[in-house]
This record gives sequence, structure tokens and C-alpha cells, in this order.
Amino acid sequence: MRRTALLAAAATLLGSLAAAPAAHAEGPYGQGLDHCAPAADGTLACHFDVAPGTYDVSVVLGGAEAGSTAVTGETRRALLAETATGAGQHVRRSFTVDVRDPEGEPTGAAGSPGLDLVLGGSAPRVTSLRVTPAAGAQRLLLVGDSTVCDQPGDPYTGWGQMLPAHLRRGIAVANHADSGESTVTFLANPALFDRVEAAIRPGDPVLVQLAHNDKQTDAATYRANLTSLVQRVRAKGGEPVLVTPIVRRWFNADGTLDNGIALLVNGLGVDHPAEIRALAGSLGTPLIDLTALTKARVEELGPEASKALYLTTEKRDNTHTSVRGATEYAALVAAELRARDILPDSLLR
Repeated sequence: MRRTALLAAAATLLGSLAAAPAAHAEGPYGQGLDHCAPAADGTLACHFDVAPGTYDVSVVLGGAEAGSTAVTGETRRALLAETATGAGQHVRRSFTVDVRDPEGEPTGAAGSPGLDLVLGGSAPRVTSLRVTPAAGAQRLLLVGDSTVCDQPGDPYTGWGQMLPAHLRRGIAVANHADSGESTVTFLANPALFDRVEAAIRPGDPVLVQLAHNDKQTDAATYRANLTSLVQRVRAKGGEPVLVTPIVRRWFNADGTLDNGIALLVNGLGVDHPAEIRALAGSLGTPLIDLTALTKARVEELGPEASKALYLTTEKRDNTHTSVRGATEYAALVAAELRARDILPDSLLR
């Protein structure tokens, strides 16, 4: 039954594509729908043999039948939220993608070279696709841990993985977050902050969320490490933004998260969110208080419903987020980027 349904979905998608000629980009790349092939799950998998860099992607969604299309790419990044189109309707959407090596976590698997896109959704309909170099595009760089990174395997999902869907053409998320990293290790490993530092261009925002793995980092060292990150970003002309960590889903008996496990107080008694808030004030950096925002959301849902935000049911994991949790938390970050004027409205969806 499932195989029959999948093959039918793939056939429907192929029908939509056959109704329109493949769209090519001008220049040496020639990317269009002829670089795509239907997959057994009804999506369209596209591969473009391009060098690392930033690329603009433009798609025309829709077709003869009603559809609902989403675009993901590289290591499970959400690039375009699911978009509905009516029968005979066509809409153009565009976004910018960061292509790098390795394509996901800096210390993880290399991934595939070039740019990979998946045109999916509940009823994908695409009539054209165009990919062009965007060397001058701005980047939003992320420094973080496993709650932020481009997680390679479902159901694990970092909020940074879902953030690109909130951005318009002209800016790409460059997610350099890496599983298991602390402020200590992110500075010590040349594959981590040294690469971020080399990539920063004047005006690039750099969001820093490191706390979950600073379990034995004393307060003075923690402050010194974050200060070093901020200063080095500024020295390259970037704009540092400090982000407090997402909460762990760890309830008290009264249904609140007012405890050290949930609120990231480490084994030495260092209150990470409090340290970050104070440091943002003293250094004059923008602050995204994701601890407060995620605490409010988890408490609002309560002990049972909040399980869906984390991998409580699947993995007995109350630290790492599901697709739903990462999607909601990315939306909170995007709202803060707008509210605090870190990015202009023209770059946000």
C-alpha cells in the first residue's frame, strides 16, 4: 500500500514537471529541473555540481493541480516552508544557500560536494528552478552545540537547521554549530571558531549559543571564553549576538522549570543564562534570551504536551529537539532577529 502511494506521488510530480520545459540558469552552471530526479518518496532530489560559496535559488511553485511544496537542502536544512498553490496557480519564491565543506557539522561527515536540494511537501508541484552564484550575499553565522547544529539524522534537529526558512534571498545561514562543543573546545579546535572567524565579513551577524557542554567550566573561564568570541567577531567586522541556551525539559512537581537542570546551571554552580545576560550588558552586544523564551513555551505546554518539542518519547531525551521543537525554537530566534533589529525586515520572511 505505502509503495503504491509513493509511486503514485512520484508520477504526479513527474507529470507536473513534464508540463513545463526545464529552466536553465545563464552562465557556466546551467542548473534547472534537468538536474533533478524523482525519488521513491514522491520528492524531487536535485544535485548541482558547484563549488563552496553562496547561491541564490529561485523556484516557481505550482502546476495544473493544487499543490503544497517545501524545499530542504544540504544536511536536512529547511530552506523554504511548505507553500500551498491552487490549481493553475504559480508563485515564485527565492532564498540563498550556503554551500560549504563539510556541508553539515564541522567535525562530522563531509557530506556530498556541491548543492543538494529536495523539493518535497505534502503535494509537491514545481515548474521551474534556477540556481545562480551569489558571491556578495550576506551570511548569518551560527556558533553553537548539538541543539543548534545541522543534525544529520532524523529525528534529531537543531534550531539552526530550521532557521534558513525564515530568511529571504540575500542572506544565507552558515551553521557552524557542532555537537558536543563547549566554549573551551570551540575556541581550541581550529576546525571550529578559526573557520568561523575566517568566514566573517563586515556586517555579518554571528549568533553564539554555547552552554550545554560547559558542565565543568568555571565562571571566570566561561566569561573569558565568551568575551574572546565576541572580541574576535568584532575584530573581523562582524556583529556578535549572544544567545542563552534552550532549556532542558525537566519539570518540577509544580509544573515549572525552575531548577538547575532545566535552566543550565552546571556542576560548579555556574548559571549559564545569567552569565550570558550579564556579559551581553557589559559588552554591549545584542542578547537573544532563548532560555526565557523556551522556558515559557515548555511551561505553557506542560509536562505531557511538551514532550513533542523534544525527543522524550523517541529517545528518552529531554535536551535535544524534534523537528517540531526545532521549528518552533527557530521561529522564536527569527522573531528576536526582527524585534532587536539584528536583521532588517527585508531579509526576513
